[in-house]
Amino acid sequence: MSQANTAVISTLLSEGPDEAEALRERERRRLALRDAIVRLMDPVLPVLLGLTGFAVFVLVWQAIHLAIAEIPSPAFTLHAAIELFSDPFYSKGPNDQGIGWNILSSLRRVALGFGLAAIVGIPAGFLIGRFRLVNAMTSPIISLLRPVSPLAWLPIGLLLFKAANPAAIWCIFICSIWPMVINTAVGVSKIPQDYLNIARVLNLSEWKVFTKILLPATLPYMMTGVRLSIGTAWLVIVAAEMLTGGVGIGFWLWDEWNNLNVQNIIIAIFVIGIVGLVLEHLMLAIARRFTYA
Repeated sequence: MSQANTAVISTLLSEGPDEAEALRERERRRLALRDAIVRLMDPVLPVLLGLTGFAVFVLVWQAIHLAIAEIPSPAFTLHAAIELFSDPFYSKGPNDQGIGWNILSSLRRVALGFGLAAIVGIPAGFLIGRFRLVNAMTSPIISLLRPVSPLAWLPIGLLLFKAANPAAIWCIFICSIWPMVINTAVGVSKIPQDYLNIARVLNLSEWKVFTKILLPATLPYMMTGVRLSIGTAWLVIVAAEMLTGGVGIGFWLWDEWNNLNVQNIIIAIFVIGIVGLVLEHLMLAIARRFTYA
């Protein structure tokens, strides 16, 4: 029992009935007021803490600017961002396009590579998790190739496709496929054997087993793999575009470095982070919509 409660009880015992009732009423009002404040602050507190953290971040950024003149200030960067996004879709040639076109080009590459990885990786994960023979055959290959850096595959892509754009999509495909394969296979392997035994007793076809048992039970694992893959794909495309060139947010960032536009580099970093955050929340929303067991 806390000291405050002990003090209240002692006071109630020492006072008369009227005074005790008044003290109890004041205590009830105090507790009701406290609960009301807590209910009021619950939805607001995370926002306030987030704004406080961002304010601290801006202050630290300003301090770094004062110490290192080459780093632009937050105000200067904000002004540059407003000017940059005032016309994001201008086009003055293949190598001089607005940031909007560069973002869309990167997203298109991510969508193609990620889509191909999903088409190949999710069925492969079902096969690996469903059949022990396939699992035994593919596990050494997956264990060997999964830790390889996605950019290490870029020269192979350039050799195979003879062009930078498909080589970048190839890198996205390679880096995106492993989370989907592994998470889908793990989901299938976690299905209770009793479910499959019942399907065998009922003489269900493999398609019925897939649609009625495997897919519903595996969907949470599969969506986790999809969410991990899309984040990895966005990370890799930025680095791949720095090496391959062309139109894309990675190439745009590197081009701004060559022009020593540090404020635009910082803007690109924020843009990359915001797009990645949007993709992450989009995948979370899809996962909440379709995840069931």
